[in-house]
Amino acid sequence: MPPIRPYRSALYIPGSKTRALEKAQTLAADAIIFDLEDAVAPDEKSAARALLIETLATADYGNRAKIVRVNGLDTEWGADDIAAFTGAKIDALLIPKVSTPEDLDCVAELIPDTPLWAMMETALGMLNATSIAAHPRLAGMVMGTNDLAKELNSRFRADRLPMQAGLGLCLLAAKAHNLTIIDGVYNAFKDDDGLRAECDQGRDMGFDGKTLIHPAQLAIANAAFAPTEAEITLAQRQIEAFTAAKAAGQGVAVVDGKIVENLHIVTAEATLAKAAAIAAMT
Repeated sequence: MPPIRPYRSALYIPGSKTRALEKAQTLAADAIIFDLEDAVAPDEKSAARALLIETLATADYGNRAKIVRVNGLDTEWGADDIAAFTGAKIDALLIPKVSTPEDLDCVAELIPDTPLWAMMETALGMLNATSIAAHPRLAGMVMGTNDLAKELNSRFRADRLPMQAGLGLCLLAAKAHNLTIIDGVYNAFKDDDGLRAECDQGRDMGFDGKTLIHPAQLAIANAAFAPTEAEITLAQRQIEAFTAAKAAGQGVAVVDGKIVENLHIVTAEATLAKAAAIAAMT
């Protein structure tokens, strides 16, 4: 398993906004996605790139993961974006609209040492999720549900039924290859109940966190994707019971009337490791 690092909340920050870049240094986000793509107007893209490079070289974002979403190589800014962040102090480069593994090959040739993440937001990307996830340079996936909805011509539903096939395919692919995978954004940033419901759904499915468009969404996402006190307590009790059972020469334990086997201990240990990693963020 890869090292456990919290990605409960990944907040998009426009790379062109000095004030937003400064404020992000103080926000309770596990990751910052510095956006040079959708959040930046065409005539501002070059200036935004230069501002972001300067900011990342001098600003202190603490333990927050620093991820830069560049423009695609099919645009006039993509190649320059990628070249500019070669050797930069970032944790990953997020590539938009990845539809095939070859899309990642093209980027990997231009920036040899930086981990790559893939925006999963096209119908073809959903169908190729397994081969994309297997790419040797890929470390994470981010669901782009707005662009996917546009391609599907689907309607918004609170239960995200139209998204389930794509979400599930990407989730399975990411887990099969031990990648981080972060759920898509919730657009109604003033709708706390709706956000909480969508975060709970994503967490239940197995996503590692949620991409966010506004700082007001951070607390809800952080709570939803963190182990609860009850989950932490249960994990501790399962480990203790299983350790005692093994010492007595038994292969299973019983906690609250339920069998506890080695596979449950793997999950319990991951729960405690995630809780410890979250505690270390604060």
